[in-house]
Amino acid sequence: MDTSMTHTRQPVLKVLGPRDLELGPFRNGGGDDDHRWTNWRMRRDEDGVAWLLFDKQGSSTNILSREVLTELDAVLTVVEKERPRALVIRSAKKSGFIAGADIAEFRGATDVAGIESAIAQGQAVLDKLDALPIKTIAVIHGFCLGGGLELALACDRRIAVDNASFGFPEVLLGLHPGFGGTGRLAHLINPLQAMTMMLTGKTERARKAKSLGLVDAVVPERHVRAAVRGAVSGELRIKPPGFLVRAMNSSLARPLLARRMRGETAKQAPKRFYPAPYAMIDLWERNGGDNAAMRRAEIPSFARLLVGDTAQNLVRVFFLRNALKSLASGKWNGQRVHVIGAGAMGGDIAAWCAWHGFTVSLADMKAEPLGAAIKRAADLYKKIGRGDRRKLRDAMDRLIPDLHGEGVRSADLIIEAVPETLELKRKVYAATEPKMKPGAILATNTSSIPLEQLREGLAHPERLVGVHFFNPVSRMQLVEVVSHDGVAPEVLAAMRAFLGRIDRLPAPVKSAPGFLVNRALTPYLLEAMVMLDEGVSKETIDKAAEDFGMPMGPIELADQVGLDICLHVAEMLRASLGNDMPPAPQWLKDKVARGELGKKTGQGFYRWSDGKAEKQGQPASPPPDATDRMILPMLNVCVACLREGVVENEEIVDGAMIFATGFAPFRGGPLHYARTRGIADVRDTLARLEGKYGPRFKPDAGWDTLS
Repeated sequence: MDTSMTHTRQPVLKVLGPRDLELGPFRNGGGDDDHRWTNWRMRRDEDGVAWLLFDKQGSSTNILSREVLTELDAVLTVVEKERPRALVIRSAKKSGFIAGADIAEFRGATDVAGIESAIAQGQAVLDKLDALPIKTIAVIHGFCLGGGLELALACDRRIAVDNASFGFPEVLLGLHPGFGGTGRLAHLINPLQAMTMMLTGKTERARKAKSLGLVDAVVPERHVRAAVRGAVSGELRIKPPGFLVRAMNSSLARPLLARRMRGETAKQAPKRFYPAPYAMIDLWERNGGDNAAMRRAEIPSFARLLVGDTAQNLVRVFFLRNALKSLASGKWNGQRVHVIGAGAMGGDIAAWCAWHGFTVSLADMKAEPLGAAIKRAADLYKKIGRGDRRKLRDAMDRLIPDLHGEGVRSADLIIEAVPETLELKRKVYAATEPKMKPGAILATNTSSIPLEQLREGLAHPERLVGVHFFNPVSRMQLVEVVSHDGVAPEVLAAMRAFLGRIDRLPAPVKSAPGFLVNRALTPYLLEAMVMLDEGVSKETIDKAAEDFGMPMGPIELADQVGLDICLHVAEMLRASLGNDMPPAPQWLKDKVARGELGKKTGQGFYRWSDGKAEKQGQPASPPPDATDRMILPMLNVCVACLREGVVENEEIVDGAMIFATGFAPFRGGPLHYARTRGIADVRDTLARLEGKYGPRFKPDAGWDTLS
């Protein structure tokens, strides 16, 4: 089953190697440092300019930990004393400038006073940088995010290498900038554009940042030294913030603009779930006329947010994502992918692989789906390529329509994405396996069929693995990597590494009906249909789920997924799991028979227009049990999958459900929510629902082991 409920992704950047960086006096490697600290090195060039390199020890990326900021304070004391002609700050990491603060220091924070003290100390260091009596220049390549951007804003000039990107992603952690970024940004560029960056967490590429006034110059790496000389000499002229910036920060404009911001924010993030955007708007409305006052007000506001449940749970989600990402850190040297089936899933998988550098042959028996898939790929590349015609052209060149399926012979990986029918898939394997080269991997995108059934008849079942993508492929980060008891360990490792190369998060699961995600999601959807039978309106059902924090309700989601797919998965799981799953209603079968399949046909539970569901009127208040009836069966299945060994641990369960279904991220995942609510309370509520509505709510035995 395929979902489309959440999650944006960061842009893919081309990063430079250390030898490619213009590092001033460090460039040729000779000479001794004027000063060296654990994470910082400083050396003067022939013009008397001090170049300060940031190289966080023990980390592939630069982050601003307390230790790093304490050292930077000592560095700036030396700079104040020695008074070089100017100070240039660069990263020595190939990955980029600075990724932000050390998020590990946020975990479990409860001491508001301690947080305020730490943030105040960090602000003091950046204020010290801001107040240096010499020119300060940040030279930025790769990513410049969060605290890294706050440090850059404290410099007098910002020179961006043309691969740089800038952003304040703190809102994605339930926070806002804390080292003075809100005030400095809103007084440097148009406050509406500044607040939009901070409220959305959106990143901007270097040239857009230049047009906003965020950076002063964008240059190729080879011209960095010349740009620095221009900044030091004054030849690099900048346009100071104009009348519009001052006017929009005025006490007359701020209340009007803040009201507009709150209205737009409420469409995406309810205040009761996500307080950070509203705290940021309040901060600007009250203090936007005074940069220093706004920076001071950041400190208590940040501290209050950080100790809250939303921020702590979103910080947990950050580490869940990193844990899944680490599973893809191995190596696999394959270069060619062959995708069988040019439907919505197969075509989009092929397009995504080609975008990430693989040569991809896309096979289908008919020319029409191949043509449609190529068109969808072109549309996708225009959207994600941000106008880079060369990248679009190269990706299209790598995506090869293959009407006769000849690409299988040279492929390192074959991904089968034909319709969800056991007999059809086996027929495809029988025709494909004899053509595969030695060592090639056969992967199935099945959403629900156990691999023990699919492997029958294969000469090399150890080369078969499941890779279950979710729809839309370009937006959904998670992919289930499905194992069976005969798969070779190196095949599993190769598939995880492959997913890392295409910027996806692998969730290891064992072969079982519905695996994890579909097995957990199906009772959520079916219970909503049971409530429809009871006379509850579809709008009210969806509202109950959205009030819990789901990005969309189950009725709308079923339409998004496709009612035919929902029905197929429900019937398969019912056949495998019996009374653990409610039966699909007859009227759902009738709708599918009539071709009312949801969004893709324009009519399902809702009528769809311009990609949106047409909802009627104001929904009524949901019945008292509505939310628990939909949400708790999901939790029950997650516990069952954990008990049965379908998944290895709670972190994989929570990460998979968040990144594949959009389970309310601010709650930290279904099992984390169960622990926060109380295991006994969840189990007892399920038992009560079982007595009232039937055996489908019977608490799984696994709850006893979680207590």
